[in-house]
Amino acid sequence: MTVPILVPIAAASQDLGGIVGFAAKAIDALGEWGVGLFTLAETVFPPIPSEVILPLAGFLTRQGSMSLPLVFLTSTLGAYAGALLLYWLGARLGLERSIRWLSKLPLVEREDFEKAADWFDRHGRPAIFFGRLIPGVRSLISLPAGAQKMNILSFSIFTLLGSGLWNGLLIGLGSLLGTQYELIDQYSRYLNYAVYAAVAAVVLWFIVRAARRRNSADTKS
Repeated sequence: MTVPILVPIAAASQDLGGIVGFAAKAIDALGEWGVGLFTLAETVFPPIPSEVILPLAGFLTRQGSMSLPLVFLTSTLGAYAGALLLYWLGARLGLERSIRWLSKLPLVEREDFEKAADWFDRHGRPAIFFGRLIPGVRSLISLPAGAQKMNILSFSIFTLLGSGLWNGLLIGLGSLLGTQYELIDQYSRYLNYAVYAAVAAVVLWFIVRAARRRNSADTKS
């Protein structure tokens, strides 16, 4: 019978390098409520995707220094708080003004918000639930919901259910891997490479898209 290897949380986070190590150290320092802050920030503007944060949080709970139920609770509340912020922005400013203001953020364009608004128009309230399971949509979908004054109770229920399902899957995956520290340590470098490659691809895509639009505008003029 194989005995699970538990590694002290400090040692676990210190041994991981790159963006994975940075995220692990941040979670180590901030604890369960720090996970909630990360998911709130990721919902509004993704500095580090939940696909990195939440499996790491689940992995670290298996080391015994954080509560798995509390990590799930704080991550879901953080995502809900971020969704409420965008809902309020859409309700207060309207869809057009909100899109104009938010599209000034780095790596975010007007077209992304318009696609989320179109998704909401076509699917209605269920779009809030299913949108939480789609990277890139789960935060933007709150804006048209607020602009169209979707019932706040329905919005809250769909948001909590969708965010809870997504967070639970990622945290549970990390927790299942929590007894395999050597595996996490071995493959964290590849996760770093994957994150760096994804970030580079996204940045390159935005640059190419902006250049094509600029060339198209110059041709028309």
